[in-house]
Amino acid sequence: MALILPLFFGFLTALVGVAPPGIINMTAARISLQDGKSRAMMFTLGASIVVLVQTLVAVTFAQYIGGHKEVVVLLREIGFGIFAILTIYFIFIAKTPKVKLNDELQIKSKKSRFFLGMLISAINFFPIPYYVFASITLASYGYFTFDIPSGCSFVIGVVLGSFTVFYAYIAYFKKIESKAVYLLKNMNIIMGTITGVVSVLTLYNILKYYYKF
Repeated sequence: MALILPLFFGFLTALVGVAPPGIINMTAARISLQDGKSRAMMFTLGASIVVLVQTLVAVTFAQYIGGHKEVVVLLREIGFGIFAILTIYFIFIAKTPKVKLNDELQIKSKKSRFFLGMLISAINFFPIPYYVFASITLASYGYFTFDIPSGCSFVIGVVLGSFTVFYAYIAYFKKIESKAVYLLKNMNIIMGTITGVVSVLTLYNILKYYYKF
């Protein structure tokens, strides 16, 4: 059970973070349509290896800051400011993205889908702070501990969850394309709502720490 819970929550955390249409899963779907599933799977494999490294870095960093209460509080305060700004940006400032699923993704590399997957995944820095936050939160509820077996189990769960989402986009993109269009059209509202909820929760934790309620 000590290893199953981190594996499960790592898998679930990855599903939540990767499921919305993004550059990696949409590119995987595009490659599948253009070049076939085998090349798309090579792309996904390359992306998943980078996800593995990013999650390891995130868990290692989370282990450090998890043992320093003052760092955790400082990061919460910084995070509240960032999420509040993002909420205002997404809801009131950002323009609605143009949806051109069939034309926007231009795949230039024809030689190695594997390294293309690694490249695109590497330039996406969101997973590191996301999994830092997730692992610290899970640890605070007792679902995760910062030891090697538990950490490895969580990382494997994240990689499996990410790979599952990538594969779903490859295998079922035609069936979910209309939903993907809807999500992309409303992405600013969705992201603004998510960052707004995170802002409120973060503010609550900050106030709880200072006022001990």
